Amino acid sequence: MRAVLQRVTRAEVRVDDEVVGRIDEPGLLVLVGVNNEDGPDQVATIARKVADLRILRDERSVLDTGAPVLLVSQFTLYADTRKGRRPSWGGAAPGPVAEPIVEALAQALRDKGIRVEQGRFGAMMAVELVNDGPTTILLDTDS
Repeated sequence: MRAVLQRVTRAEVRVDDEVVGRIDEPGLLVLVGVNNEDGPDQVATIARKVADLRILRDERSVLDTGAPVLLVSQFTLYADTRKGRRPSWGGAAPGPVAEPIVEALAQALRDKGIRVEQGRFGAMMAVELVNDGPTTILLDTDS
């Protein structure tokens, strides 16, 4: 599983001009990609890191501050660009495999008491954010 954490002052996701997820206060935008090997262990690892990493202002975590998370599925995190000019998506899990894992991650964060907003799985989304810092962290359970 791969996740890109972006510290934001606000962020939102739109599908067909409808806001489907929004945070209007400092928190994290988390873009998450799933591969075929991911399961409960990877969900637990990413949830723990999202909740506990001290990357918010004053070296505080989401759990320390009560900050919200906007979680957006993004299979393109598994793009393979080693050959040619067209990325290969073979490393990304197909929708029926990935969607329940993304939902499990959202639930794992909620179980920690974190307010989680989400994009819409499989939809063409417009993501708008104000990156704070900018601070962007890559998490990868594959390595």
